[in-house]
Formats: sequence, C-alpha cells, structure tokens
Amino acid sequence: MSNAANTLTAARDPSLQLIAEARHHDPFAVLGRHPHGSGERVLAYLPGARSVHLIENRAQLQRIAGTDFFAWQGPAGVVPERYRLEWIDAAGRTHVGYDPYCFPPQLGDFDLHLFGEGRHWHAYRFMGARAHQANGIDGVLFAVWAPSAERVSVVGEFNDWDGRRNPMRVRGGSGIWELFIPGMHAGQLYKYEIRNREYGTVHLKIDPYGRAFEYRPGTAGRIPAPDSYTWGDAAWMQARHDSDWLHAPLSVYEVHLGSWRRGPDGAFLSYRELAEQLIPYVVAQGFTHIELLPVTEHPLDDSWGYQATGYYAPTSRHGTPDEFRYFVDQCHQRGIGVILDWAPGHFPKDDHALARFDGSALYEHADPRRGEHRDWGTLIFNYGRNEVRNFLLSSALFWIEECHIDGLRVDAVASMLYLDYSREHGDWIPNMYGGRENLEAIDFLRQLNQVTHGQHPGTLMIAEESTAWPQVTRPAYVGGLGFSMKWNMGWMHDTLVYISKDPVHRHYHHDQLTFGLLYAFTENFVLPFSHDEVVHGKNSMLHKMPGDEWQQFANLRLLYTYLWSYPGKKLLFMGSEFGQRSEWNCNAPLEWPALEYAPHTGVQNLVRDLNRLYRDEPALHRYEFEPQGFDWIDCHDAAQSVISYQRRAGHSTLIASFNFTPVSRVGYRLGVPEHGRYRVLLNSDSTFYGGGNIGEQILHTEPTPWMGHPCSIVLTLPPLAGVILKRE
Repeated sequence: MSNAANTLTAARDPSLQLIAEARHHDPFAVLGRHPHGSGERVLAYLPGARSVHLIENRAQLQRIAGTDFFAWQGPAGVVPERYRLEWIDAAGRTHVGYDPYCFPPQLGDFDLHLFGEGRHWHAYRFMGARAHQANGIDGVLFAVWAPSAERVSVVGEFNDWDGRRNPMRVRGGSGIWELFIPGMHAGQLYKYEIRNREYGTVHLKIDPYGRAFEYRPGTAGRIPAPDSYTWGDAAWMQARHDSDWLHAPLSVYEVHLGSWRRGPDGAFLSYRELAEQLIPYVVAQGFTHIELLPVTEHPLDDSWGYQATGYYAPTSRHGTPDEFRYFVDQCHQRGIGVILDWAPGHFPKDDHALARFDGSALYEHADPRRGEHRDWGTLIFNYGRNEVRNFLLSSALFWIEECHIDGLRVDAVASMLYLDYSREHGDWIPNMYGGRENLEAIDFLRQLNQVTHGQHPGTLMIAEESTAWPQVTRPAYVGGLGFSMKWNMGWMHDTLVYISKDPVHRHYHHDQLTFGLLYAFTENFVLPFSHDEVVHGKNSMLHKMPGDEWQQFANLRLLYTYLWSYPGKKLLFMGSEFGQRSEWNCNAPLEWPALEYAPHTGVQNLVRDLNRLYRDEPALHRYEFEPQGFDWIDCHDAAQSVISYQRRAGHSTLIASFNFTPVSRVGYRLGVPEHGRYRVLLNSDSTFYGGGNIGEQILHTEPTPWMGHPCSIVLTLPPLAGVILKRE
C-alpha cells in the first residue's frame, strides 16, 4: 500500500479524532510504530510541525490531510524498535529526538500492585518525575495517580505547555499514568494536564511526588537531577541508630528559615548561608536539635509552610534539594540533629495542587463533613484510601531516607484523631460504631510510626496532640499510637497562664504549677514554648510577663530555668532565647539588634548555660519520662509562691527551687536528702544574666529535719528567680 492510500485510511480512523482532541486514554495504541497490513506504520502527532522525517532511513512522514498527524508506512523491519524523528516547526526550528511512543511500559507490575494495596513504603522511587534510562536511552520517566482521568498529559516548556503533545498511558486498573520522554533533562519545568473522565473538565496540576519546584509564585515542578549528593555524616547516622534517645538530652531550637535572618537586601538566606550562620549559632547556644517549621514546598509565605503542596520537595525559597541536604549534612557533622515539621493532617485548596486532583475528590473526602477543615479553609486527607496512605507514608520515609532527617514532628494530630474536631453539631459523620474517633486516621498513624521506627531505629516521631487521647507515645501493640514523644500542651498552657499573672495573685493559682506532675510520666513529653505562643496577639515570651521591665526579664529567666529543670524534653522558638520584644513576624527577620542591650544578652547567656547544664548533668535528662527521676521537696508553699523539687539519676541529685514573687525569701529552709556541702550550679538572678546576684554560692546542711528529709539548708531565694544546687 502506498503512503497516499495509507493517508486515506488513517483519515477515517476515529481514534485520531480523540488524539487530536486530547481525549484518548491510550495514545500508545494509536501513536508510534504498529503492524499495518503486510508491513508496519509509524504515526506521529506533532501540532505545529511543517515536516517530519525518520532519522534512521531519512524517510519522510506524510501529513494526513487537514491534520497534524504524520504517517509513514513500509515493510516490516526497516524502522528499528527505538527510532528518532526530526521535525521542523512553524518557526523553522529543528527538533530531533526519540519518539516517546516507541517505548514499552517502564513501571514494574509489582510496584503497581503494592501501591494499590497501600503497602508501597517507597512510592517516591517510582512515582513522580525521575531520570531514567530505557534501552540505553536517557530521559525522564513520569508517573502520576489519576484514576478518574480520561486523559493525562505531561506539559512544560519543552512542548509549549500543549496537552496534545505528550499524552500518557494508563496502566490497567491501577489509575497510574506513565510516560517516558527521551532527551529531557534536569531543571526543565513541567506539570500534568488532566481531563476528567466524567465531566470533561481539564485541570493543570503539579506533580504530587515532585522533588523540586520553581520559585514562588510560580508553581511548576522542576525535573530533579539524579541523586548525586555525597553525605559526610556516616558517624552521626550510626550513632543515631544506636542511640538511647529516651534517656539522652534533647533541647530543640525551633526555627522558621525564612525569618530567622535575612540577607542585606531582605532576601531569603540560602540553605548554604543558613548552614554557615544558623548552625554555629545553635551549637554556641547548646541546643541538641533544630526543628524546622515545614520546608515542604508551599505557595503562601503566610502559611509558614503548614499548607504544603510539595510533600517531597524542600522549598526552592532557599535553594535546591541538594543544598538542603548539605544543610542537614552540616548539622550532623557539627553534632546537631534535624527535626522536620510535617503536616499530614490537611492540605490547601489551591487549584494547581492536590485539591480535586483528577477532577474528583481523590486525596480528600468528597463529603465536606469529613473532607474539609472549616476553621482553616483546607482539605482533609482520605486516610482510608490505600493510595493516599501510600503517598503520606512514602513522604515520611523520603525525608528520613533521602534527606537524613532525624525525626518528624507531626502537626495537628488532634485534628486527625477526631471526626468532630472543631465542628458544630451535625457537621460531622460518626464512624461505623457511632463514635467520634477517626478509625482510618488512627490506623494510618500507627502504621506510620511502626514503619518509620522499624525501618530507621533512632528516628523520632513527635506528635502535636492537644487532647487527653491516651497512650499517644505507647507502642501500637499495646493499643497506643506509637509516637516517640508528644508535646505537653497542657503543661505549656497552665505554665504560661500562671506566669502571666501578677505575682501578688499567683498564690491563688499555685495548682497550675503542681498539677502537671500528676500526669507528667503518662507520656513521653516535650515541653514546648513554640511559634504558636508568640503570634496572633498572644505577645512575645518577654511581654507575656507582668510588671515593669525588670520584672519581665526576671520572670522570663525564672520561666526558662523552670523549663530546663522540669522533667521533659525542651523546645524553644527562635527569638525567645534572647527575649525578643515583638511577636514573631514570618515576613521579617528576628530583632537581632536587641542583643546590643544587656538584658537581652543576659537571657541569651542563661539559655546557653541552661543547655550546658542540661547536657552535662544526667539528673536533668536521664529520667525525664520516668518517675524515679523526680521528687517533690515542697509543692505546698502557695503562700510564698515557692516550689522546690529534686531531679535524680543514680547517685546524682540536683535541687531546684523557684521563687515566683519579686520578694527575696531570706532564711528559707529547704529539706535535702543528704548531709554535706551544696553548691549553686545556676542562679537565674546572676548579674551575668542581668539579675541582682542575690543569694549564696555555697551552702552547708544543718541537722534539722525538714519536709520529710533528714537535714536541711537555709538559703536566700532571689526574687523572681530559680536556683539549681548540687551536693559536692
């Protein structure tokens, strides 16, 4: 048959109309090389092309009249399995490359099977866009889940964002679409154009598994470079694997990278600049870990990263994924762990992202009573869908494995656990048993913690959970959720309410200091003074304190001494360590000029020394989750607003005593467990911290029994201050 006759036959093929209208669900059945009659035919669809040739035999493809289809027919075996096309566009530019439609499917059936069952822990290794070699030919393999799509295309700069040019193939009933495009390279921008099967609506979407994105406000993905980063933190990773984190000091500096510090021109610091500036600062201040507010890619600065769109991509605000790896690597080499704030509880409604991804409620529930957070204007993941659980679980492992993150702080866990979270009566749907518990989310969280802990011992999974849900930090096999630790929101709330009151009224609220010990060891608690406490009219940590400036700074130093001596791991938000005066503003750097003034440097000095003491003294960190590490000396002195307690580990005992009034308590008798000489290790009223230096340095016991102890000491408790003593 001649090419002319072939053209007439092709023109009557209805499948060509579907290809031209970008509606065909299986373009590989039409395009590429196929048997035809006694020979074979090569068919290409190239909108805007003037002429097309086969490179291998210089044969010209004939245009099908009135279309942008080009066809060649000839004897079998003339054209190789992988052939190249050369075509000239309307502007006279020449394009040469392998035809994507001459390649067989690239994704493995086993990957598709595990993904459909919700058991593919490493979906990021085959989903999304990644460098790939097929039959020795380099290119990029794209894979996206869109089960309600009639057609999905890869679009980008390389094809003028034309959804007709690179339609994908669907892999059976998996709902996964794939396409290998030869010759593509790292750095090129791309998205997916998706046509919904039921409504015919067309959606331009980012890659949910995208590993890099363009700088905001642009939202397109970037083809990632092949993994090539060379890590230098092997010693750290081995130590993490072998660590006994339950009994090790953990003091966390919570950071929003976009506002910790800015460049001279107000621009964001790069990951490399942050490595040069932030890491030495954290080391000098004595923190053990940095916790990053979400660096998962997000379109809106004011969301602080909690409305993420790129669950596998460090934000391009600060540089490339490899530059982020460099930052983590440098932290590890300097002895600093990195915890990432991770938000699997909700996602934004942005049209370009996950919301109604393929024209249907795919990642979210269709019913807004289950699928929408009314307060936040965001959508809720459908944890009962296998592929959605895969997406989130794989994201967690991606950050741990590919970026060496040491732990995830899981945001808004309470909103995941309760179906009626922040909802009015009638605006929620009970579970199958008529209860308010989100059974699917509970199963997901347990699986998340079992897999991450099982695959990577030593990593930390930390829950922000604000209710009395039981056993958040107990193993799943005993009915718990399986988290490593949980933020102690009750202690934080009670403590800040108490410390904000005028000292003259504090004796009426003494129970807010003591109540926390009734449940302190029911969970593995982190004590958080986080970003949430210094925004939205809550005041900075300094300005939560009552009284004049002297009292405010003294109260703040007292509060931090109490925090660092109380059982539980520590977390402090950036700026709070030097008493920033203003509330946190995510669009401006911290008030670093404040350190020109002695009261602020005094607070900074205190935090540094508290971290040192916390790390050096086993009594302060060995038993933070077990009752044998704590004993009250006196919790009843409400009249003078004083509390005193012991912290113990083995034969080491520290005494901590706190005066929450601006009056010095002279001649204050304190029961102690052993006779001998006691030295003050830290006094928050020291002049080095900006205080008045009231109180003794060395104390000797007297044989007077007191508070149930065989002996006692008599000391001066400074005003609005805490002291920590140790028997020499």
